[in-house]
Amino acid sequence: MRGLAAEMEGAFAEFGLPGTPGTDEFWTSVRAPASVPADDGGWTTLFLWRGSEASIGFESWSEPVPLRRWDGTDCWYAEVRMPARLRVTYQFLVGDAAHADPFNPVGAGGDRSIAATPDAPAQPHWPAVGSDDVLPVPRTRIRWASERLGGRRTVRVHPAGGGGPVVLLLDGDDWLYLHPAMTAFDSAVASGDMPPVTLVFLPAKDRAAEFVCRPELWEAVRDELLPLVAESGVPADLDRLVVAGQSLGGLSALYAALEFPELVSRVACQSGSFWWTPDAMDLPDPLGGRVGGALAARLRERPDLSGLRVAFDVGEHERRMLPHCELTEALTEQAGATVRVSRSASDHDRAGWRHALLRDVAWALGAPLKGTE
Repeated sequence: MRGLAAEMEGAFAEFGLPGTPGTDEFWTSVRAPASVPADDGGWTTLFLWRGSEASIGFESWSEPVPLRRWDGTDCWYAEVRMPARLRVTYQFLVGDAAHADPFNPVGAGGDRSIAATPDAPAQPHWPAVGSDDVLPVPRTRIRWASERLGGRRTVRVHPAGGGGPVVLLLDGDDWLYLHPAMTAFDSAVASGDMPPVTLVFLPAKDRAAEFVCRPELWEAVRDELLPLVAESGVPADLDRLVVAGQSLGGLSALYAALEFPELVSRVACQSGSFWWTPDAMDLPDPLGGRVGGALAARLRERPDLSGLRVAFDVGEHERRMLPHCELTEALTEQAGATVRVSRSASDHDRAGWRHALLRDVAWALGAPLKGTE
């Protein structure tokens, strides 16, 4: 019996968690997730949940992982093998509900948390935000009723460092309410890693319709939204516009640079959905079509992109995305653009794109972040 008791006492000791799982003393000491080196060069990461049966839902990187119960207690756990250099969003799934990790101080909205392996690069300027914290939002808001796009939406505007070139953040609500972009940009400007900028947080009403290779969004931005920004009273240099987009937003940003070069000449693109074609979403495997999709076909026409400055980034674990991105990056540079290419320690996940967003916006404006990749 003493042997069993000792085994229970040290069940998770290798993760730095002494005590018997399921006891009040154990729960008081828990800080999770916790990682230890795995034999393959990656990591074994311990996730803990207190309560009833649950599983872990990861954003893009993995299928849900069921938790195991520890010896009839309220302790549920999973030891998950993770590759080197990974930052990932996750949540605990309990029935139909999703929950942030109560033992993890790094959240992303009220029902998500962020895990990072010990070797994942730091993300300067992004504060740890708990799931219960309320993120600050810009005081200036524009009520935009778009004739071209239809419907109404609220666009927030924030002058970081007093304002400057406009940085149009696609999927703006994610950068307002899940990830503290306003705080991060303020920090980057204050430290001298980025010049003052004016952030415009553009929410999407229907990403699949708006963030594809269609002109309506960019006509509306040019003819409707940017004039409203100019009238908002916030200092904004509309002649220097950076468009920052991820996934379908990255696709749309590069499309805008191709088809609206007088409007968009600076782009920060993370994990652009360059597999997209008009019929891709109807295919059993949308990423299994022509490499580079519709934009690669357009780039092969060799448009003059000599005035374009574009930073591409994609998660190093996005294996199926890499061929699409690599071809698009090469064709863009061949068409004359000034191109920067990098890879982030993530899968298809906004938590992994955060540093690239700051770094690549700064680079697009000619002021790269210092000493970090």
